[in-house]
Amino acid sequence: MSITVPPAPQALKVPEVMTALRLSRSKVYDLIRSKELPSYTSGRARRIPVEAVSKYMQNRLEESD
Repeated sequence: MSITVPPAPQALKVPEVMTALRLSRSKVYDLIRSKELPSYTSGRARRIPVEAVSKYMQNRLEESD
């Protein structure tokens, strides 16, 4: 029996970003509006690339040094 692991997501939903960054929904949308956290929509669905979340975290770490 073979187990197939699904690929890691390339984009996250807002609630997933909220959990990953431990931020409120309004703060995530503030970051999106201010272009600090790039995102895109597909229909009515808002998605944030995983790379954008990683880059945001890296920028925050560099600012704190």
